[in-house]
Amino acid sequence: MSGLRLYNTLTRTKEDFVPLDAKNVRMYVCGPTVYDFAHIGNARPAIVFDVLFRLLRHLYGENHVTYVRNITDVDDKINARAAEVAAEKNIPIEGAREEITAITAKQYHDDVTALGCLPPTREPRATEYIRQMVQMIETLVRAGHAYEAGGHVLYDVSSKADYGKLARRSLDEMIAGARVEVAPYKKNPMDFVLWKPSTPDLPGWNSPWGRGRPGWHIECSAMADALLGETFDIHGGGIDLLFPHHENEIAQSEGAHAAHPPARVWMHNGFLQVEGEKMSKSLGNFVTIRELLNDWPGEVLRLNMLRSHYRQPIDWTHASLKESETVLRRFCQRIKQFEFERRGLPTTERSATLKPAPKILEALADDLNTPLALSDVHEVYGDDAIDQSLLLLGIDVRTYARWLRSRDASVNPDMIDNLIAARLAARKAKNFKESDRIRDELLAKGIQLKDNPDGTTTWEVKR
Repeated sequence: MSGLRLYNTLTRTKEDFVPLDAKNVRMYVCGPTVYDFAHIGNARPAIVFDVLFRLLRHLYGENHVTYVRNITDVDDKINARAAEVAAEKNIPIEGAREEITAITAKQYHDDVTALGCLPPTREPRATEYIRQMVQMIETLVRAGHAYEAGGHVLYDVSSKADYGKLARRSLDEMIAGARVEVAPYKKNPMDFVLWKPSTPDLPGWNSPWGRGRPGWHIECSAMADALLGETFDIHGGGIDLLFPHHENEIAQSEGAHAAHPPARVWMHNGFLQVEGEKMSKSLGNFVTIRELLNDWPGEVLRLNMLRSHYRQPIDWTHASLKESETVLRRFCQRIKQFEFERRGLPTTERSATLKPAPKILEALADDLNTPLALSDVHEVYGDDAIDQSLLLLGIDVRTYARWLRSRDASVNPDMIDNLIAARLAARKAKNFKESDRIRDELLAKGIQLKDNPDGTTTWEVKR
């Protein structure tokens, strides 16, 4: 196979990937802010960079890849939720914050595990690295990149000549287009907060600038620096983080480390919309991973995500989910879905020991071309090759097969047909109350009826 090539957002080109140290390939990915259930958009970077993690482990060895994905457990949204819990339970807000973040972090872990994601090598929480954040801010102040004003410490974007290089926007353009309310203590409209004061009713930590809490951007710079070093191989996240979050990470890290870049390759997955529209609670199309897992197995959700190239936008639809389930069923049928346990194939966790088909490996090595890889799986011959190719993508067909077997065991076609016949008879007799009762009985069993124009009635397992 040819070498791994990845698209670098910083250079806007696809580049040969050459790690700084082949015995310690290092990747940082921005993780969740834990205050509520994660939505399906949050699942995309988790799945995309899990595939990259698996591929890197396959290429360089399981013990030679360090994958760091952080948890943001201090944030204004978290504080707002914690204040409600603190008032309701009459407990200190810090205790409420710890309770909320512990519960929602577990929810996130359960959800992404169900999507087939491996745990990262390290998963730091922001509150565990306050000391490192304070130290980095002090360094930025000494270097002339940051200043204290109005009880805050802010990064001075005018101190960095190439600020905006990731977003490819000049500082003048950004200032002209700024729509944020400019605080009176800022030197420039685009200056961003590194440290902000905390009132007694908010979580806070001691610092040279008084009791306060970190700004969002400094968290990732400090944690990546502490766990991966000044410069590491890959930094990933959603395209929505490119600006300002990742731009500001670059400014902070380079400002604190004599212009040494934090990452050599920056990777971003594309936006996700639902049924052709931007996901929004106001539109009623906001959907969480947990809600989807109530209706679909994680393997179907993962496959549906990987059928689009990670850099392209994806339209998450019910129709595409049904198509993905059909594709997964086809894979199951090809590799004798109910023989996995007996054959004892390797587990998903041992991705570095897999032997995927060469053409699947080639597709993934070309900037994670998962649509091509999945297309090529259809042309792979041999049960083991298909199974292990899918395992490299994090799709465990055995788990899906067990889910199918469990679900289908509860479906009795003869019983359904008899009830449909009884319903049709009730409708002919204009006994609509009985007709509705039978329909509702089947729906409660997960069977959805469809009355066709020709007078027949068909059914399917409800999704």
